Amino acid sequence: MRTIFHPARSDLELSAILHALSDEIRLRVIKKLHDQGELFCSAIEIEIPKSTLSHHFKVLRESGLVHTRIEGTTRYISLRREDLQARFPGLLDTILSLVNA
Repeated sequence: MRTIFHPARSDLELSAILHALSDEIRLRVIKKLHDQGELFCSAIEIEIPKSTLSHHFKVLRESGLVHTRIEGTTRYISLRREDLQARFPGLLDTILSLVNA
C-alpha cells in the first residue's frame, strides 16, 4: 500500500498553513471537517471536478491541517486539531470563528 506524507507536528509551518487557508475551497473543506468530523473524501460535497478537489486535499494534508487515512479504496480525511493546537494555540479556533462570521 502507498504511504501518504503527513508532516510531523514539529515540522508544521505557519506559512504553509496560512497558504493552505488562503483558498476559499480549502476553507470550506476545513469548515465541513470541523462541523462534521472525519469524512470520506467523496462525502465532502463541493461542486468542483474531482481532480481539483484532490489537489486541495493534498495542499491541506501537506500543510499539516488534515490527516488522510486509507481504508481499502476509501480515503478518510480529518482535521489535525491536537497537532495544530499544540503547535499554534488558538489558530484553528480563530480561523473557524472568522469563517463562521
